[in-house]
Amino acid sequence: MAAGKLIVFSAPSGSGKTTLVRHLLAQDLPLGFSISATSRTPRGQEQDGQDYYFLSAEDFRSQIAADAFLEYEEVYAGTYYGTLQSEVERLWAAGKHVLFDIDVVGGLRIKEKFPEQTLAVFVQPPSVEILEQRLRARGTESEEKIQQRLAKSTQELSYAPQFDRVIVNDNLAQAQQEVVALIASFIAS
Repeated sequence: MAAGKLIVFSAPSGSGKTTLVRHLLAQDLPLGFSISATSRTPRGQEQDGQDYYFLSAEDFRSQIAADAFLEYEEVYAGTYYGTLQSEVERLWAAGKHVLFDIDVVGGLRIKEKFPEQTLAVFVQPPSVEILEQRLRARGTESEEKIQQRLAKSTQELSYAPQFDRVIVNDNLAQAQQEVVALIASFIAS
């Protein structure tokens, strides 16, 4: 396939989008995961080239200047996230549809650039209180980072109506079934 479909999963941090994306990748679907680039440091067991491409802020800005990104965003001051064009091309060349786990603004930028090829899915937490519990349960971030993420989540939740589909992740098993059916249908269309 010269150019496959693009499936975007976006949500406030802690909504469960990564869990749903991992579930999709475990299914028998022709999906490839787009590894995002970031200038933040690895958390927990994250590996370069597997979870993210970890770049310094300076290297990230150099890649921006070289027009290497399909989309990027300075999510927090000095902390960038983005999708390298080469990553999408790599997956399409392998005959895969591209599955993204990205920032809300980045997800909408991909949808804007490829409106016919993209399904944009917003994963919504049941409540901001549950979102906070999930972030704290990770045990990977400082109180300051948790407060940053919670403040940003209110803004991100306002973008939900701009997505093709909103999945409320209040029952994980149900949300997993829903996304598998949704993505299988989209790929087949």
